This record gives sequence, structure tokens and C-alpha cells, in this order.
Amino acid sequence: MADIGKFNELPVIAHTANGAYLDGGELGEILLPNRYVPENCELDDLVDVFLYTDSLDRLVATTDKPYVEVGGFASLNVKQVNKLGAFLDWGLPKDLLVPHNLQHSKMEVGKRYLVHVFLDQRTERLVASSKLDKYLDIWPAEYEAGQAVNLTIGGKTDLGFKAIINNQHWGLIFFSEVHQKIFTGQQITGYIKNVREDGRIDLSLSRAGKGKVIDFTDKLLAYLKDNEGFCPLHDKSSPQEISKTFGVSKKAFKATVGHLLKQKKISIEPNGIKLK
Repeated sequence: MADIGKFNELPVIAHTANGAYLDGGELGEILLPNRYVPENCELDDLVDVFLYTDSLDRLVATTDKPYVEVGGFASLNVKQVNKLGAFLDWGLPKDLLVPHNLQHSKMEVGKRYLVHVFLDQRTERLVASSKLDKYLDIWPAEYEAGQAVNLTIGGKTDLGFKAIINNQHWGLIFFSEVHQKIFTGQQITGYIKNVREDGRIDLSLSRAGKGKVIDFTDKLLAYLKDNEGFCPLHDKSSPQEISKTFGVSKKAFKATVGHLLKQKKISIEPNGIKLK
């Protein structure tokens, strides 16, 4: 069955003056307007389309890609507010509604908010909510230390940045783990640092141990190749300089330099690092 609010591969079953009709299974025939119909589109061709309801609440298909799909989280800009709620720009002609009762705080035009997108089963309309906790799992997470996860950056706290893990759980990135610019709504790969006994999850933006060295090795080598084989940083450089240039801690920088020295890929010069 085709899913509203997601991308689906659907077959073309008819061509009309208004566009192509697709077989939506239980959802029936769905119009793909002419401007989205691929060139040389034939009957029975499969087309990758996103399904949503237009301004007249008709189910339609598009090849445009929204900023977020059903079940996901994204930071979106408010275009207008009226008696129905706030309307967000999510990359499609019809804006995404956040009803007043689903707003964590009163939304204002021109501001961005982190929201969750879902299909209202009663109205079959796509809507969003900034009351995020109700859409995240309250059960203890089964993650392992060092596991790679997908993160959506949330708000800043006194300790660090909250982040949504795999669209399921809250976690925290302590300020000491942040060596690069991050912002609310950013989608980024992170790593499980620790799952506490109380169920709270500590996160890191770099893999610990050997993996951390290898991850940064590629970045350092790329920098050297792009800068005539030379990097002006060295073991006497400040942590701030290293973090600003590479987005890693000084400990990771020194470990990676040592790793590359052993491989004889670089040499240490009086004023920096040289690629061999």
C-alpha cells in the first residue's frame, strides 16, 4: 500500500490532459500533475513520488522533495500564522500546518522551530507538532557504546545540546564533545558514548578509540592535499586553533598525527606538518 507523507514507487495507469494517474492501491488513483511527469513516461512505468494533500485536500503526487517526511523531525520556518495555527515552509507548494494545540510555545512568523511530522488519522492530513516528547520512545534504549546513530540536533541546555537519536530517543552531547559548529535541526552522524543506568544517553560526535583516529585521518590527509601538502598546526598549537580548523579535539589531532607518522605518510616540520 502507498504511504501518505512518504516517497513511493507507483506505476502509471493512465495519461490525461492534467497529468498522469498512478495506482495508489487502497488509496485509489492519484494524480501526478503534468509539470512533474517525467519525459517519455509510458504506461506501467514506475515513478518515485511523494504523496500529500493539496490546498483542496485532494491526494496528489509530486516529484519535489520536502524537507522532511512523515515520522521525521526538522527545523522549519514559519511563513504565516492564523486562527488555524502556524504554517511552515517544508519545500512543497502547500505549507505544513502546526495547529495551536500542537505548539510547545506560541509560534511566530519568521522564526524556525523543530517539529515532528505525522499523518492525522482522523483527517488524513499531514500536520506537524513542536511538542516533541510525545513522539519519542519512553522505553529504555538498547544501544551499545560506540554505535553509530543518526542525530537531529535539538535545543541547547546548561550542559550541552539535546539530540534526537534515530528519530526515537533523546540524548545529550556535552559541550566538551562539541568541536564544530552545530545548529538546531541539523542532521548529523553521531556515536553512543554511554547509556546510563537511569536510561539517559550520552552522545559524541566522533568515534572513540582507534575508529576516532581513522575517521580524522581522511580529513587531515584531504586538508594537506588541498593546501600544497602543508598544515601549520602542530603539537604546540592551541586546542582552539585545532578545533576551529578541523572540528576535533587536540587529543584526536595528536593521535591522528602519530598514526600517520607511523605509516610514514607525513613528517613533522619546525612550523607544521608536511605530507610525504
